[in-house]
Amino acid sequence: MLCGVDGAALPFLDSCVLSSKNWNIVGTACGSTQLVFNAVDFVEKYACNDTVVLPCIVINLKENNDSSMHVSWKRQGQVFFSFSGPEQQTYRHESVPSANFLSKMDLSKGVASLQLKNAEATDGNYSCEVTELNREGETKMELRTRMVDSCDEEKPPTPVDKCERQFDLIQSIVISALLVFIIALCWAQLGVIALKCETVRKKKKHITVACSIFTVIAVVAVVLFIQDGSISMNQIGLAFTILPAGMLMVLQYSIFKMVLDDLTHKGYALMGFQVVGYIVAVVGFALSVSACPSVLLSVVIAGLVVMAVADLLALVYVYSCSRMKDHQTPRKAVEEPLNDTKGVMLE
Repeated sequence: MLCGVDGAALPFLDSCVLSSKNWNIVGTACGSTQLVFNAVDFVEKYACNDTVVLPCIVINLKENNDSSMHVSWKRQGQVFFSFSGPEQQTYRHESVPSANFLSKMDLSKGVASLQLKNAEATDGNYSCEVTELNREGETKMELRTRMVDSCDEEKPPTPVDKCERQFDLIQSIVISALLVFIIALCWAQLGVIALKCETVRKKKKHITVACSIFTVIAVVAVVLFIQDGSISMNQIGLAFTILPAGMLMVLQYSIFKMVLDDLTHKGYALMGFQVVGYIVAVVGFALSVSACPSVLLSVVIAGLVVMAVADLLALVYVYSCSRMKDHQTPRKAVEEPLNDTKGVMLE
């Protein structure tokens, strides 16, 4: 709910925050050929707003009939929405398919305010031009996006004055740190294989390339996820953080196969542990990405913690298996010459 200079409530503007030094009366005295508006200097929207309302309120209509009115909304000087009263026809640009009057029934009362989805309401200069028969007028405003991490203590938040990020910053940092930790464990397993195991070089190369690709994706995800920017970029960052984590299970299976000829019960148990963690993380992602502000990132964190623990145990498992192979290798090296000698003696 927004208020004018005298403290009177201004309805119809409950999906964004309207700000200005004071309310201006645009136009000349009543009875002239100029339409008069209640106007503001700028409108502020928050990232979590689903919709944005651009105000356009005429206070001195005479006919009070939308059939005698023409309304034209411009962004950066280009018309993106218009209404022709005599024909009752509406035009909207393809970039703003959701744009519509806040209340078509109140248009005859002078309320030509426009409502559209947040994603379609790009920052910039907007203007509303209204014509009634031979009288016309125009009001201008600037639309801004306000990114706020914490609430203003002096001003209690209202249902529409959302002052949180969609994703809590501390939880976002924890998720990013867990992702980095998981990647480090993946590289540590590759290091153990490179130092301890005599495997085909081509196999090692394939695993290394896959782990490198996952690392690059993770870096991009962290940058998009943590930055203060558009909410869609944060959502893409979260998606890049969680969904590609499924690659880790394929990598883990490949690493186990490089160390062991046959996967043991312990290996299958660790793989299952990792799958459970991934499922929990994906469920948390699905619940969090559609909520604004999101309060369910803790589910994502829980899933990543399970995956991190599984990877840590897998590292210990790979290391222990590689040591067993080290002990078996000398015995095999001694047995092979003895077998060759026996074969010569038999001949």
